[in-house]
Amino acid sequence: MDFYALLGVTRAASAADIDRAYRRLARRYHPGVNPGDRAAAERYEQLQEAYAVLADAERRRRYDRGAALEVPAGTVTATVAFEGFDFSRAAEGPVAATFAELFADVFRDAAREATTPSRGLDIEQTGRVSFLDAARGVELRLSVTRQERCPHCAGHGRVARTAVVCPACRGAGARRWARGHMVFTRPCETCGGQGQVTSDPCRACAGAGVSPRTEVVTLALPPGIEAGARVAVPGRGHAGARGGPAGDLYVTVEVDAHPHFRRVGRDVHLTLPVAVHEAILGARVEVPTPTGRARLKIPPGTGAGRRFRLAGQGIAGPEGPGDLVVTIEVVVPAEIDERSRALVREFGELNGGDVRRSLFE
Repeated sequence: MDFYALLGVTRAASAADIDRAYRRLARRYHPGVNPGDRAAAERYEQLQEAYAVLADAERRRRYDRGAALEVPAGTVTATVAFEGFDFSRAAEGPVAATFAELFADVFRDAAREATTPSRGLDIEQTGRVSFLDAARGVELRLSVTRQERCPHCAGHGRVARTAVVCPACRGAGARRWARGHMVFTRPCETCGGQGQVTSDPCRACAGAGVSPRTEVVTLALPPGIEAGARVAVPGRGHAGARGGPAGDLYVTVEVDAHPHFRRVGRDVHLTLPVAVHEAILGARVEVPTPTGRARLKIPPGTGAGRRFRLAGQGIAGPEGPGDLVVTIEVVVPAEIDERSRALVREFGELNGGDVRRSLFE
């Protein structure tokens, strides 16, 4: 079995490529997603075996050199018995197996019986909050569906039963088969070489050891959290196989745009509409901030585009809050009555002058 082909990557694949390929395929063939599907369960075990080797730099180098891989604890090993082998005659014909085929069958099947617990997969999810909630801090509630350890079998996939003679090996604890002139013997995979069956697959989880569960997870987002921030919740990912530890939950925060505020680092920018008379005569106005309201003094003769900075009225941060940067926008009435026109004409006659003279000098 080619581990690279099994994961769908080339031999030049990076560790990140291997990790992505494994996670994609593991989600597809996970027993919890395919209850009762023995083919999917076998494929899932193969994927775990391939990932365990290729994700470890040293084991991957040994695999690439063709060296024998170490056998994890709990793995059922196979033995080969050269019984009745006649060296004077050669196995011929289309069904004759090569040595590579023979030993590949032995160790492929034996490796599937590994019972070492493995860590569960991580869960990636997105949480969306409003601009003001991100600025002020908020509790984000997310509905998360994950594979949880089966409570009936404690995640092992099997439950104890009264011991009976193994029907596969009839109590011998080993199974034998022949290929050509060679006879092979290996521990019985049904009873683990004990000759007795002492457990059955868990009916509640179909032997997967995990079952799907949807729950609400609450995250306390701190004030000033930025869009794209990634929050980790340890142990709230998928349960591990065969009683292994659970993975983690990772939540990427998305922040909705605000109709008036615009964030630049810890500062917040706001365009403030000001009436013509306020800009000319000056005024004290109320200004919205991310956390409430503030007062701003507009001096007489303030022009459009002038900026004011309100210290400490921006986004909270470890080194203190940023500022609120207010840009003045002078709003001219779209329609005015005759009395207003007369006053504006009089104002122009008194204060007009040639405001564009400098352009021609």
